[in-house]
Amino acid sequence: MTISMYQASVPVFTRALTALRAILQKGAAHAEARKLDEKILTGSRLFPDMFPLSRQVQIATDQAKGGTARLAGVEVPKYEDTETTFAELIARIDKTLAFIKTVKPEQIDGSEQRQISLPTPVRTLEFKGQDYLLFFVIPNLHFHCTTTYALLRHNGVEVGKLDYLAL
Repeated sequence: MTISMYQASVPVFTRALTALRAILQKGAAHAEARKLDEKILTGSRLFPDMFPLSRQVQIATDQAKGGTARLAGVEVPKYEDTETTFAELIARIDKTLAFIKTVKPEQIDGSEQRQISLPTPVRTLEFKGQDYLLFFVIPNLHFHCTTTYALLRHNGVEVGKLDYLAL
């Protein structure tokens, strides 16, 4: 049995972002219950040179929307990266989920060999579609979702592995 590029991408992105959304909701409830300024949590970092939680969520959504768009050969939606509250971060996830739902399987299937060029501040990364998905997008998406989870857990939010796995 084979798995299509669509099956390996959009459902994976959807599940990860849905779990991330639920984890952020728990973070918001934690802040509210303890009368904490939620920006303490959304601005938290594991180490001073790391991005804060808010940026982790922004990058996770960037991976999902960018991966979907590039594999489908459509324009990547642009977001402003100004979210600082749980509500704003959740809205960003919702906007990303809405976008990826607009892409049809036939737009992504067959993209295994599609040339993907990804400009970075240092250099342009070049990929074939399958390598881009498997070795760049999925690992980055999960890295930033995991880091968000770790930041919330480190700050006392009662989340567990099953929350991360959306089970």
